[in-house]
Amino acid sequence: MRAYRYRIYPTQKQKHVLTQQMVLAKTVYNFLLGEAKQHYKSTGRTFTRNMMNLRLTKLKKERPEFVGLHSQVLQNVADRVWKAYQNFFRRIKEKRKGKRIKVGFPRVKKFVVSLTYPQSGFKLNGTRLSVSKVGFVPIVLHRPVEGKVKTLAIKFTKSHEWYAAFATEIEGASFVSNDNPVVGIDLGLINYATLSDGTVIPNTRFSKQNVARSRRLQRRISRKVKGSRNRRKAILKFAQFSNHIAQQRHDFQHKLSHRLVNSYGLIAYEKLNVEGMTKNHRLAGAIQDAGWGEFARMLGYKAGKAGCRAIEVNPKNTSTTCSNCGARKPMPLSTRTYVCENCGLSTDRDLNSARVILARGLSTAGRAEIYACGEAASTFSVKASSLVEAGTICEGNVHAQ
Repeated sequence: MRAYRYRIYPTQKQKHVLTQQMVLAKTVYNFLLGEAKQHYKSTGRTFTRNMMNLRLTKLKKERPEFVGLHSQVLQNVADRVWKAYQNFFRRIKEKRKGKRIKVGFPRVKKFVVSLTYPQSGFKLNGTRLSVSKVGFVPIVLHRPVEGKVKTLAIKFTKSHEWYAAFATEIEGASFVSNDNPVVGIDLGLINYATLSDGTVIPNTRFSKQNVARSRRLQRRISRKVKGSRNRRKAILKFAQFSNHIAQQRHDFQHKLSHRLVNSYGLIAYEKLNVEGMTKNHRLAGAIQDAGWGEFARMLGYKAGKAGCRAIEVNPKNTSTTCSNCGARKPMPLSTRTYVCENCGLSTDRDLNSARVILARGLSTAGRAEIYACGEAASTFSVKASSLVEAGTICEGNVHAQ
């Protein structure tokens, strides 16, 4: 399965139709949620998915306005309500087992910003996308869609941009190794990534670079009267600015991950608990700006097509373990040089971690021979300036570069 995202440019009339359909989807979601609550109060049982679909059939007969929403979209709304209930019950069980989480009962939606067509109701024809009850929508196909299209999702962003996301299925794809060197990656805040062969990728810190303008735009919002048109304009400007920063970050991550998977045959990286790490309020902003989770996801889905194996390893004690002899010692964050009292190794803290990560990755991969860290010549050479270029980001667009 692969995902492709493209910009679409609906006309004003089509925007109005899509917006009205999203309002109807929100109404249906809240209606089914209310029906599920009432059914549980009266019977003590869960409102099943089949019961939701039957209720939708009756609803379309009772209220003709819902005929304007495609049947597949209506069924997808019912699936969303059902999944929300399933997740609610799952969290209850996890909390009873001692996990410290919020149960969070499904809430009423104030708005819906996406419409999903799981099977039908759309057709891609050249440079136009045919959507049922909407018409032909202009689409920018910056690269071809590979595989059989299974699902379409139309999304509206806070920066008032429209996107069409396709989920496709590719059959008969086989893995062919590129036979490139192996490498371990240590992700950090001072440097974005340190590779086990000594390559260092500087941290771009896009949000920190634009913090002054961000604060200025937020002050403009706070000075406007709530509910006024000027306030909505100020909110839109801030959303567009935030989207620009996100696109810069994604562009950097796409280009970096693309070059890594094409330069190495095996990449080992830490399976980081980003959500838990952001509970440290002193580092939360920097961690979110780095976007480690999204970068790891990109490595994972790009590796197979490039003939590379991306392996997650346990991050426990990677910073406190000697990459030469395996001895352990406490290492506070302020200490940037790892000095081993057991074997005398003295090296950069992040480089030592990257070598430990590589050793764990090779062990996980089941390789008979563990290569000496740093012996393989690196084919990865990149300047930071070439990775900081801003651009329009569509998921996975690095394959077109």
